[in-house]
Amino acid sequence: MPRPSNTDARREQIVLGLQRVMAERGYEKATVSAIAQAAGLTPGLVHYHFKNKQEILLELLARLGRVWRARAATVDEGAPRERLEKLINAWLARDRSADPGAVACWVALGAEALRQPQVRAPYDEVVREALARLEEGVELVLEAEARPTGECRAIAAGLMAAMQGYLQLGVANPDSIPRGSAARTVIAMAHGALDAQVTQPEGRSR
Repeated sequence: MPRPSNTDARREQIVLGLQRVMAERGYEKATVSAIAQAAGLTPGLVHYHFKNKQEILLELLARLGRVWRARAATVDEGAPRERLEKLINAWLARDRSADPGAVACWVALGAEALRQPQVRAPYDEVVREALARLEEGVELVLEAEARPTGECRAIAAGLMAAMQGYLQLGVANPDSIPRGSAARTVIAMAHGALDAQVTQPEGRSR
């Protein structure tokens, strides 16, 4: 695999600089000078590699999308319920690969998506992709267990709302969530919603 160019390395350095500043101070206070300082570079180098702060923000959003996809890529093995649990853990589990700074930035990006149309579109794309993966996971479980699949989208939307809520609460008031409880609770919610779909009588179509 070829080594990244110096330009790619510098851009990544700057994006991670924004991530660090946003995690601590939010986007509004993430000045170019603060980003440069966090990246260990000069403001001039930041301006050389990016036209403006929003361009760095969009690159950060793309990076966080790639991080989530990498974490979610491990869910294609196991029984259907196990795969759904892994998908929830990809968002909420605080394992060695989890990055609290990335979580804080994701929450901040949600706020910016409400204010900036240029941010909303790529942010919504990641959320829609995650929601589609959840819906697919829910449907696989229900089909495997011969349960009605008509509520797949509603169940997936409820799980997504719970996951996003936990992320926001974890940033706003981290002490309010017992360590490791977020993923466990949403997984329990998923099993409850799945079990509430009554098994279909044998021979009946969905």
